[in-house]
Amino acid sequence: MSLLPVFLKLEGRHGLVVGAGAVATEKVTSLLKTGLQLRVVAPDAAFDIRQLAIEGRIEWIQRPFEIEDLDGNFVVIAATDSAEINSRVYRGAVKRGILANSVDDSPNCDFYFGSVVSRGALQIAISTAGESPAVAQQLRHEIDEQLPEDVGPWLEDLGKLRRKVLATHRRGEARRLLLHQLAQRRVCASASCPSRQMALAPFDKQIAKSSGKVYLVGAGPGDPDLLTVKALRLIQSADVILHDDLVPQAILDLMQSKTEIINVGKRCGAKNITQDEINALMVEHARLQRTVIRLKSGDPLIFSRAAEEMAALTEAGVAFEIVPGITAAFAAAAAIGCSLTSRNSASHVIFSTRHRAQSQSANHPQKTLLPKIEEATRVVYMPGRDLRQLAQEWLDEGLPKDFPCALVSRAAQPDQHVQLTTLANLGKAEPLLAPSLLVAGWAVAASSMRFDQAEETVLAAG
Repeated sequence: MSLLPVFLKLEGRHGLVVGAGAVATEKVTSLLKTGLQLRVVAPDAAFDIRQLAIEGRIEWIQRPFEIEDLDGNFVVIAATDSAEINSRVYRGAVKRGILANSVDDSPNCDFYFGSVVSRGALQIAISTAGESPAVAQQLRHEIDEQLPEDVGPWLEDLGKLRRKVLATHRRGEARRLLLHQLAQRRVCASASCPSRQMALAPFDKQIAKSSGKVYLVGAGPGDPDLLTVKALRLIQSADVILHDDLVPQAILDLMQSKTEIINVGKRCGAKNITQDEINALMVEHARLQRTVIRLKSGDPLIFSRAAEEMAALTEAGVAFEIVPGITAAFAAAAAIGCSLTSRNSASHVIFSTRHRAQSQSANHPQKTLLPKIEEATRVVYMPGRDLRQLAQEWLDEGLPKDFPCALVSRAAQPDQHVQLTTLANLGKAEPLLAPSLLVAGWAVAASSMRFDQAEETVLAAG
């Protein structure tokens, strides 16, 4: 059974509570906050019920329930200690088309009372469909502890500003975008408040100023738990997301159903799209006043062609922002329990891709400022499937045969796989699923995952 979460306006309507004990008192207290006109029917009543009746806040009819008491009510609560009476109340309410709740009796309920966290106009209601109110209460306590206390006043100010925007701006994409922008900003009382000035600008000027924005967002190595808080917030509020092939479905599942999702991956020739076409898509959607997320695996500034995309956005006059992510090198190091730097063995870290992995080449000769060849941890992104050439280049460079190497496939994902080996055996290593990464250096050997003297070790994620 699927329930529909709704928030009802009950002010001025009539409601009935049958019973006047401790449970009924709790329900009465909750319902009075809504402005419901309440009548309580019970032969006897708890002190609080009596006091509310004396104050005129409820009507207490001091007698047993009669079926006619149901007539004219919008909602009915059965809260006696008699299952027979509660069932009778529910059956009578159903017959009359009245919403009814029989406390702690799930089969005799049209609706359930949720555990509620409140901050002014903000209400977060949690329901377990009657399965475990205790779980709902526990979740309520957890949310209550994390929710800022000033959300209520901020929401009230935001609501006032929203009503002004609705009254002064024509319906359309520009107005929708403006409202979403305001929801991410603080509203202060000052007339010079940037949010207030943005909202109250004349419509023609607002249209001129209002434009989309592109966010170059790092999706991290693939584990949704490793997304930054900012990345998650942007992903869940985006209008359009242009994502790489390497961004896994677990992260794409975090997006809203209304978000337009476009795969712009070029990996292994699976997508016939050029970098110029990706740049054009970002600019096109931004000029439609949309919030565009260019979602990149790992960190957007590490081997992702972000420089070309930033140049294209700058040339087009489109605003952009960079949201860093956890790069694959850090996830791979975590997978093998290795610090990329070490006071004893690795004073430098070198990041490269396979085609730049050589320390010496015709176009990129060895620089004198580079560390000695064994003093750095080497991280090679996209090392390729055949590592024989790379291994030979490093041996020719002077690295020893026992130089520790680790191949990490799909770091931080459920099917993560690690191969530990040495430079002498690197060329014989089994190809790993992409994306993979090579980490090499004495810092690897110093990790908690020790090497055998001569043979490679294979570690699969558990």
